[in-house]
Amino acid sequence: MMAGFKDLLVVLDTAKSCAARIDVATGLAGRFGAHLTGLYVSPPPQVPAMIESQLTPELVELQMRTLNEATGRVQELFRRRAEVPGLNTEWRAREGEAGEVATLHSRYADVAIVGQADPEAAPLGSTSDLPERIVLGSGRPVLVVPYVGTFKTLGERILVAWNASREATRAVSDALPLLETASKVTVLAINPRGGLRGHGEVPGADIALHFARHGVRAEASSLKSDDVEVGALLLSQAADLDADLIVMGAYGRSRLRELMLGGATREILRTMTVPVFMAH
Repeated sequence: MMAGFKDLLVVLDTAKSCAARIDVATGLAGRFGAHLTGLYVSPPPQVPAMIESQLTPELVELQMRTLNEATGRVQELFRRRAEVPGLNTEWRAREGEAGEVATLHSRYADVAIVGQADPEAAPLGSTSDLPERIVLGSGRPVLVVPYVGTFKTLGERILVAWNASREATRAVSDALPLLETASKVTVLAINPRGGLRGHGEVPGADIALHFARHGVRAEASSLKSDDVEVGALLLSQAADLDADLIVMGAYGRSRLRELMLGGATREILRTMTVPVFMAH
């Protein structure tokens, strides 16, 4: 049995994209012989203050029935999509705030698989900043699956976004099981810096050598651009390389600063076109 990931968590919701996310999770679990847990977090009943005084048992029952029906639909979807011969799965349904509950459960998995936020939908069982909250709060890597598309392969052609930071180092270390089984790995340094705290004499060469010692054959490349956002350039390179996975560090500077000034993490989470493996 292949070494690597042995305990995966896929965070589920009522979005249309949830089926594709389960397929990615089951494919990954099957490849590594991993246990796969499907987690659905149902929100607690919401009672607007303006009608609290008019709340009747019938309204409470209606809301609870609606929430329970949503849980049942997600459970059935997970059962159908994850019913793969030889795959060891587990269903968990919890009530609470999605970010808090999912972050807690992610701490007990090798990788948390979550969905990219859809700006035009607000599915039950998720929040718009769920990937960010898990990657920042769980201490575990997160595999973010786009809300558009299906993904027949994952990790065959990997693009590593390398900026020689602590976060990027953590990401490539956590992603080693995927890197070791990839057919092609490209290490890309965008606007690399020199010096001891930078990328060295040949940007990407040092980390490519580290990969080689793990049996990973990687090509190192670098790009300089003053007029294109790093996130957009990274996605453009992923398309040119036909990459089916991006590996990158998340939030090299504070989340607040990225919110104010922009940053690669937020840009990727907003506009991603392929799954992204992130770590902080």
